This record gives sequence, structure tokens and C-alpha cells, in this order.
Amino acid sequence: MLFDRVADLPVAVDSIDHTLRERETTSGFARATTTVELSGEGETGRGEDVTYETEDHHELAAAGLPDLTGESTFAEFSARVGELDLFPTPPEREVFRHYRRWGVESAALDLTLRQNGLDLSSALDRTYDPVEFVVSTRLGEPPTIDRLEQVRDIRPNTEFKLDPTTDWSADLAAEVADLAPVRICDLKGQYEGTDVDAPADPDLYELVLSTFPNAVIEDPRLTEETRPLFEGREGRVSWDAPITGVESIEILPFEPDWLNIKPSRFGSVASLSESIEYCMDHDIRMYGGGQFELGVGRGHIQALAALFYPDGPNDVAPGGYNDPDFKGDLSPRPLDPPAEPVGFRWA
Repeated sequence: MLFDRVADLPVAVDSIDHTLRERETTSGFARATTTVELSGEGETGRGEDVTYETEDHHELAAAGLPDLTGESTFAEFSARVGELDLFPTPPEREVFRHYRRWGVESAALDLTLRQNGLDLSSALDRTYDPVEFVVSTRLGEPPTIDRLEQVRDIRPNTEFKLDPTTDWSADLAAEVADLAPVRICDLKGQYEGTDVDAPADPDLYELVLSTFPNAVIEDPRLTEETRPLFEGREGRVSWDAPITGVESIEILPFEPDWLNIKPSRFGSVASLSESIEYCMDHDIRMYGGGQFELGVGRGHIQALAALFYPDGPNDVAPGGYNDPDFKGDLSPRPLDPPAEPVGFRWA
């Protein structure tokens, strides 16, 4: 068991700190995240809380986290975090509790590994491989291929993960298909109560399925009108928003061929580990997903991709690709592993 390899490692937390970051994104919104820092025995572990409501981060900055200091095993620390309310006031969405827990647990995992002279690859007896990645971006309002062309001018071999919307025309979809490989089309049909909720649109779904025949289709909303479009195409479907643990995989409408693994959705290191093992045992192909991380969390998703699904269409591009005003300094693919990895870090 993956989690067993880190569960009994000792960890000592002497102090807690956190840093709020904010930045504009290519999807047209300002992103705020909090870097969680746990320190002890001369080492510091860092994680990133990717809760989407900016006010939740400001409240955390003012109130702080509960007392997490003390000595324990990593498993004991995780269990303790799971019993605590990490929000000064209840979050708008319950899923945010997983996001914050992941921010704390990933910091604790980083600290645990550092205090024990390990990196994640050696602790799990796996190797970091070069990581393939796609670039995720929206096409603006009205949608155009301008952003795609800007990225391809700098990195001509870039492949994309795109969010088709109902204002896409057939001509625009054809322009996109002619310009660059699209590895994933995210239909956003499984989101509820967010700014990116998308309706189940059979016309859009058919356009995407036919125009991008090699793309993985993520998070369709299956209705009486849209379900028939996927008959015989189930192997192209992937799931993201519903995936929070093994139980959520087992209740999908059909056995999946693909899953988007976003560690923050799982909350705990144990749940993430169990879910990755489930996918390996059931031959479910995986790829990494991001949450517009602004700091160390981006390295965490890259490290996990390097260990478990390095050749997938990983939505883990370096942060520069999410900068609306990038100046041309974009990392090439694949991403090379760090020469001397330490803790739960990619760099």
C-alpha cells in the first residue's frame, strides 16, 4: 500500500505559518491561494490551499489554523487534521474542506519526508520520470484562437486542454483543430454552483466529439439527449469534478478508462493514495490536473505526475502558461525531474 510507506514516519511540528498569494489568470479571474508552512527540527514543509473563494483565504490569514504542533507519526497527524475544522467560518462549498485539508496534509508530508531524509520517490520506491503536459486555457469572449497562437509561437509543439462552450462555432472548432493537437476537451458538465457550470448541450457535444476525434472528453453531463452520443465512445470519457476517492470512482455511470487526478479533491494523502492504487489495479489511465496553483502546489501535482502518469495528457503546465501577460519564458515539454529531489517538492 502506498500510504503505508509514509504512514509510520515520525513528524514533529513546532510552528505553523501561512502566506496569502493573489494573481490574475488566463481564465479571466483573480486567483487567491494560501501557502501553508509547517516547521520543526530545522525543516519546513509547504503545501497549498487552493480554495476558490478569496474571502476564505483572507479569513484564514486573520484567524490562522488550529494548533497542529506536536510529535506524531504522519498517519496520526493526518487523522488529527481530519477531526479539526480548518475554516474560521463555514465555507461556501463543502469541497473546499478537502482543498484546505490537502494544503495542510501536503505540507505535513513535505515536512515528514524532509525530517526523515527522504524525497517522495524514494519513500514510495518509485522514480521521477519526465512529465508530458498540456496547456489549459479558455479562448476569451468572443472566443478566438489568439491565445493558442501566442503560446504556439513560443513553444510550437504545445498541446492543449480546452473548455469548449456553447458560443463555439463549427468554424472556430475547425480552426482550433487545424492549429494544434487538443488532448482533452473539458465540457464542465459535472460542476454545480460555480462560475464555470456548463449545460448539457447535445449540439456542442457532437461538435466536440466529431471535430476532435483523438481528444479525451472530460466531465460530460449525461442526459437522455447526450447519453446516446457516447454509446460506443465510453473509452474517450474522463471524469474530474466527481472524483474525490475510491467510492466516487465505483459509482460512476460506467467503468472509466480515464480519470483526472487532482490531489486537492481527495483531501487526505491516504484517500489520494488509495485512489491511485485503485486506478492501477483496474487499468484506469490517469493524468494530472491543476487548480491554478500559484506556489508549491504546482510542484506537487508535477511530482505526482512524474511518479504515476508521466506520459498522460497532464494539465500540470508550469505556472507561466497561466499568466495572462507571459513574456515568452515558457518551459519546454517534457518537464525534467529535479536532479536532487528533497521532500515533497518538484524543484
